[in-house]
This record gives sequence, structure tokens and C-alpha cells, in this order.
Amino acid sequence: MDVIGNLRHPNVVRFGGYYYAKDEKLLVYDYMPNGSLHSLLHGNRGAGRIPLDWTTRISLIIGAAKGLQRIHAEYAASRIPHGNIKSSNILLDKNGTACISDFGLSLLLNPVHAIARLGGYKAPEQNEIKKLSQKADVYSFGVLLLEVLTGRAPLQYPSPARRRAEEEEEDLPKWVQSVVRDEWTAEVFDRELMRYKNIEEELVSMLHVAMACVAAQPEKRPTMGEVVKMIEEIRAEQSPLGEEYDESRNSQSPSLATTEE
Repeated sequence: MDVIGNLRHPNVVRFGGYYYAKDEKLLVYDYMPNGSLHSLLHGNRGAGRIPLDWTTRISLIIGAAKGLQRIHAEYAASRIPHGNIKSSNILLDKNGTACISDFGLSLLLNPVHAIARLGGYKAPEQNEIKKLSQKADVYSFGVLLLEVLTGRAPLQYPSPARRRAEEEEEDLPKWVQSVVRDEWTAEVFDRELMRYKNIEEELVSMLHVAMACVAAQPEKRPTMGEVVKMIEEIRAEQSPLGEEYDESRNSQSPSLATTEE
């Protein structure tokens, strides 16, 4: 509880206290009134939905990245991970700031049980070593960034160009890799984002960051400090172009330069 309680950061949900008894154990956090990134991305898709614009998406991603960076930096020596990164754990406070929730929950469980029960986006090595790690957190963050870019929830979408219902599903990083490998990069991005002009280069740059995070080998993944720096540099370079809504592009995907794996 001391480990969890000592962490203070604007992008981490504040831990307020706990209750410990034989039959009930509770962690108490600040209330976040504006829902989750998951609900904003995936809720009410279809007619009548107000699309989640790119400026909001990237603001929430930067906030989540900074929160995770702080967790990793605070516990660099002991290498304590978050262990449960997913879009439903990125909550919005009263000001719309992204805050990471559920930090510390993984510390209360056996690592094997934590991986099985918490439901965060899992790195490939976790299937074998059954261990939480900061490098696995980076992978999870990469999946989160892919989710924001594609508008697709992980583990729910079949292979591109082979979308028969009977085919096996594959996880989001593999889906993106297969699309990029077939040089269909424009098909990766959420069609809701294609309604905005002047963001194509930024989308492709962010895709590169995400793919670096989901590298199969843990040692090849960047640190969260490096991830934050890359995202902020991309944003600084691209944001002057602006984000202008274009009615004519509601259902059109632009032709983007392909990205390498």
C-alpha cells in the first residue's frame, strides 16, 4: 500500500486509501467522472456517433504515456510494472485529462494469476514466462496506440482481405503487421480519422512508434521515456498543419506512403 500510495502524478489516478478485512479487501481511488478511453473509442459506433477527433485521441495517448513513464521511472530500481494497461484503464478526470488506473492491482496477485485475471494487453513472452515487466507494459502501450490509430479493439478483428467469418481471429499487432506487409497502410487507420485533413503524415509517424513498442523481442522495445519523447516530437512537427474537418472524406481513405515493419 505504501508503494501505491507514494506515487503522485497528474496522469495517474490518485490512490486514496484501502480497506483490509478477512472477507473483503478494497482499494479506494479518486472518482473519474468522464469515462474511459475505451468507451470514447468504441461506444455508440454507427449513425449519430460524434467521432473522437485526432487532437483528443493524441492528447489522451500522451497523457497515458506520461503516466506510465512516471510509474516506470519511480520504480526503475525495483522494476515494478503497471501490469494491466488497456483502454478501459485509461480514465478521464473532470478536466478531460487521461489518467492511468489500476496501478498496484498486479502487485496484490501472484504474477501468473495477474496475467490471467487482469485482462491487460499481453506481450508475447508472457505466454511463456508468466511474468509482469516494464517491457511488457511498453508492448501493452503499443497495442493501446494501435487501438487509437485503428479504432479497432484488440483480439476482435480477422485478417485483411480474408475476412470470412469462419477464419481464425488474430490479435491487433498481427493484423496491422499483415496490412502493412501487403502495402495497404491506408487501410490500417480508423475511417473516423480519415474525415480530417492534414494528419496523414502524423498518423504514419505514430504508427511507427506503435510498431516499435510491439516488437516481439522485449529488448528491442523503447523505454516509456523514449516513447514520450518520440510522440511529443512528432506532435510538435505535425501539429502546425492543423486538423480541419473535410465533409467530402467521410468514406474515403487517402493514399498514404507505406510504412515498413
